[in-house]
Amino acid sequence: MSRAVAARGGATSRPATGRGGPLTGTRHLVRLILRRDRVLLPIWVLVIAVLPASYAATYAELYPTAAQRAEYLATTAGNPSIVALLGPAYGDSVGALATQRAGLLHLIVGLISLLVVVRHTRTEEEAGRRELLGATVLGRAAPLAAALLVTYAADLLLGLLVAGGLVASDLPAAGSVAFGLSVTLAGMFFATVGALAAQLTESAGAARGLGLAVLGVAYLVRLAGDAGGVEWLSRLSPLGLAQRTHPYTSERWWPLAVLVGLTALVGALAAGLAARRDLGAGVLPQRLGPATAGGALAGPLGLAWRLNRVALLGWTVGAAALGAVLGGAAEAAGSAVEGNEAVARLMERLGGSASVAEAYLGATLSITALAAAGYGIQAALRMRAEETAQRAEPVLATGVSRSRWLLGHLAFALLGPAAVLVVTGLVTGLAYGLSIGDVAGRVPRLTGAALAHVPAVWVLVGVAVLLFGLLPRVSVGVAWAALAACLLLGQLGAVLELSQWLLDLSPFTHTPQVLGGPVPRTPLLALTATAAALSAAGLLAFRRRDLPR
Repeated sequence: MSRAVAARGGATSRPATGRGGPLTGTRHLVRLILRRDRVLLPIWVLVIAVLPASYAATYAELYPTAAQRAEYLATTAGNPSIVALLGPAYGDSVGALATQRAGLLHLIVGLISLLVVVRHTRTEEEAGRRELLGATVLGRAAPLAAALLVTYAADLLLGLLVAGGLVASDLPAAGSVAFGLSVTLAGMFFATVGALAAQLTESAGAARGLGLAVLGVAYLVRLAGDAGGVEWLSRLSPLGLAQRTHPYTSERWWPLAVLVGLTALVGALAAGLAARRDLGAGVLPQRLGPATAGGALAGPLGLAWRLNRVALLGWTVGAAALGAVLGGAAEAAGSAVEGNEAVARLMERLGGSASVAEAYLGATLSITALAAAGYGIQAALRMRAEETAQRAEPVLATGVSRSRWLLGHLAFALLGPAAVLVVTGLVTGLAYGLSIGDVAGRVPRLTGAALAHVPAVWVLVGVAVLLFGLLPRVSVGVAWAALAACLLLGQLGAVLELSQWLLDLSPFTHTPQVLGGPVPRTPLLALTATAAALSAAGLLAFRRRDLPR
């Protein structure tokens, strides 16, 4: 019978050849991940790597003497609000102050590492691609191992670049290596947390939510311990451990050893669960929803609300906490730079022509606006995630038009960042007003300053919508690359005195600084019109292209 099948050109059965070990195929999956992340991975590594060295150069220029740095440490770097936000400073040297300023890098690198691992594990499994690969000669542990290897390698490269940049800034090698390793190990730990979350849950959204909850708790524990001066409480947080290396003072290596041990422990647990659970299943049972949908899901706007509400709530709560810290630290920041003309000029370039305290708030609100733009891009790119997961096609097969579906998501991509910035401005104004006894005057003033950044945020959202409609395959990478470029120009542009044409590439360069002067309407209207044109072009392009199959 088999000969007859072979004679007709059919396939004959082959004896089983064995599938190899659990790590079989890991090298090929690593190559696949590197190919898929060939744009995003280098961008976030390079952008983050240059920040500590740029901070060091700024402190060396603005506070050239030991007396000036000691005064800065006593009045600003030692302020409880600054310590709560960034972490403690362990000395008044340029390196110690620069690494405190870069304290949020541990949180940022941990966040990115966590999301990368979830993307290449649970997201692939949820989309069905993991099952297709598993039907080949692929070891059961290979997908998890490949995702962790790539993320670990990126974190290690980032740490080496950070240490190398600090050494190139004429800072001691021991402190530079200690800080670089702390960034690396913070990223590795939360990458492993993402791997564990991917085994516990049944969906990528739940895995991201669980991982972000762990990251948020770690940050809050570190914040509470540092703000209250409770050292043992800060050490309970992986982020607090990463910042306990005391770079450029008396380097401590034991916190890094503890992080290595914690990473190994969480990794062993994730690997054990991955070897035992069924494909597509999670260890934690998924709660069933109601049998029938509520009235809020009757249209595309309700569906978009359902998909974006958790992220919007998280961003809003985070913005409120950040606003409270920034507003509480503004008065101390203004007092610290009184008499330092170089710092005053820099703060005025960044934050407007108001008082130094308000110039500080204007500069920090610009950074908050970039974070709000991150939420807007995330909400806009949710359409791409729905499309690639084949969930958009069933919705569009009903009476819902493409325009209504896109506009439902676009509403949250545009109004969500505006809500985040309003909350930031309100809480910042309240905290600052309480510190100087002028709540009624500062709340509307700072809320307006935060809202002035909304049109620039909308431009980046419009870029994401245009890419989704016109070039969907590269939309995710290019949209996030645009945000990274704006972050880099905003952080380093004024300090490095870059060419104006280069700074003008960022929409945030055209945002008027409304603190301390009249509000010019022309740039705001121009940015809004640009965002509307980009979004409209993306909508037209989406209506004409095919959906992927």
